[in-house]
Order: sequence, then C-alpha cells, then structure tokens
Amino acid sequence: MIATLVRSALALAAAAALATAAHAQQKIELKLAYYVGDQHAMSKWLINWSEQLEKGSNGRIVVKRFPGAQMGPTPQHYDFARTGQADVSWFLHGGTPGRFPLTEIISLPFMVGSAEIGTKVLNDPGLRQKYLDAEHKGVKVLILFTHQPGGPHTTKKPIRTMDDFKGMRLRFASPTVRDFVQALGATPVGVPPTEIAEQLQKGTIDGVFIDYGGAGIAFKLGGTIRYSTELYAYVTSFGLAMNEDFWNKLPPDLKKLVIDTTTGREREIGQAWDGLDAPGKKALLDGGGQAIRFSPEDDAKVRRVGSQVTFAKIKELEDKGLPARAVYEQMRSLADKHSKTSKSFWN
Repeated sequence: MIATLVRSALALAAAAALATAAHAQQKIELKLAYYVGDQHAMSKWLINWSEQLEKGSNGRIVVKRFPGAQMGPTPQHYDFARTGQADVSWFLHGGTPGRFPLTEIISLPFMVGSAEIGTKVLNDPGLRQKYLDAEHKGVKVLILFTHQPGGPHTTKKPIRTMDDFKGMRLRFASPTVRDFVQALGATPVGVPPTEIAEQLQKGTIDGVFIDYGGAGIAFKLGGTIRYSTELYAYVTSFGLAMNEDFWNKLPPDLKKLVIDTTTGREREIGQAWDGLDAPGKKALLDGGGQAIRFSPEDDAKVRRVGSQVTFAKIKELEDKGLPARAVYEQMRSLADKHSKTSKSFWN
C-alpha cells in the first residue's frame, strides 16, 4: 500500500515537472505593429526590444513585426492593440483627435525643448498614474514618448516672418498643433502621415508642421521641402501599448521581462529621437532645402501666439470637466526640472 502511494506520488511529481517544462518551452507569438519603416530610429529601438524579449525569454516569446503600416493605416494602430489584432503597437495620439486630451497637452506650443524632456515628462509615475494611463482604455501602456520639437517646412514659399504664415495651407499633426497653425494665420489641413509626400508634391498643401527627423528620414521629403523654419515649437506624442488580454495571459516572469525592458528607457528613447534632428536636416539641405531662423522679435511673437493657444485649449478642456490646468502645470513643472539635465533645442 505504501509502495503504491509512493509510486503514485512520484508519477504525479514527474507529470507536474513535465507540464512545467512544457509550459516553459511554450512559444508565445507577439505581433508588433508600427507605421513607419525599419530605417527610423524608433523602429530600430523596437527591433532591438524585440530581440531583448526573444533572448530574455529563452525563445519563448517570438516577435512578428508589421512595420510600415503593413497591418493598416496609422490612425488605427491604437485600436490594433486594444482589440488584439496586434499584441503591441506603436501609435500616434494625434491620429485619433480628441481621444487623449490630457496626454496631448504635451503637444501645446513650446511645452518642452526636446524629445528627451518630453519623454521624461510623459512617463513621470505620478502624472501617468493620476491622469494619463486612464485615457488609454483597453491597453497596458508600456511607455509614452515624443519626437523632437518641430516647425513648418514648406515647398515653394519660405516662412521668414510671422506675416508669411498668412494664406499658407499647412498639415498639422494633432488638434493642439491644428489650433496653433490657425492662430498663426495659416490654414490647417489634416493629412495622414503616409500621404504627406504625395500631397506636398501635388500642391494640395503648401507645407507641413513636422520635425526634421520626420521630414528628412521617416518620410524622405528631401528634394520636396525647400524651406525649413526652425521654430522648435511643438512635439507630438506617441505610445507603445500592449493588448490587456495578452498582458494578463503572460506568466509572471515574462511580465517582468516586458516591464524591465520598457521601464527607465526615457533618456534612451528621447535621445534617439533628438538624434534624428541633425541627419534629418542634412537630408533636406542635401535635397536643396534651406534652413531659416526667425529674428528674436518674430520668435517672441510666435511664443505669444503659442501662449494664447495654450490657455484657450486649457479653458476648452476645463469647460468639458477635464483637469487640464492641473495636468498642464504638472507638465510644465516637470519640463523645467528635466531641462536642467537634458538636451534642449531652445538653448
């Protein structure tokens, strides 16, 4: 009797060990969607992150990448992660206007002077926990980030002074940038990122508010863009998010791997984006472009317009019952703090 019980216990233990070993070797496919090509610095970061997941999981995670909007248009990337069509996606907040109103306060004119500062601000634990993560329904936010500050780039007419904005049709990246473009005297036009080059070449738009990295590298506008006015006036925000169901099904050790590989990477990601400024500018200049800087007087005028846009947007959001001023003031305080130890294009 005792011998039978011992044999049964050993058999159960062996079966449990085999089950554990099988679970440990179970392959988990992770579908990763992003809407620019693999030549972009953020895409390269995602490729490196994919390799970290595969190596750190001893091959249990296998990442299948869908770059260059292979899975679908840019505005749908958030919902790819939310619905589970993708397990993780890099998405653009401005791709779905009005959906992330508090997060997009970071895109108000002259909020931050670099991607490094913007990315550090957005991932402040207190800011995210109290305000930002709640806007991202149906996903597990892994990290938020911004590009480096941008400004207007045009094809035929240069913008050398404030008056030159009048009559220009300029593509905007988010609702806050749309309001800024309009306040400057130009006509804001909504164009998906993947259609920017075509619309510029057709003359449907006269220019685009974008950063040098986006213009010169991501969308290869060298030869199309002729004038780049270096305002460094705004940033656009993005997120990397995981489907909640996918997250919940991960075993604890793989959850830890995901967190460890996306936490504390603000400086790394921010500097990668800021590092696109110089080569992006070179690509445009090599294509026959010209860089323009405003006079101190016109720069001050632009900043005054930016301030008016900012407080009008805060009032608009507060009228909707949102804590916009509290978020704005916290972001400004964090930006001032991080500007002391981070690169700024305003210096």
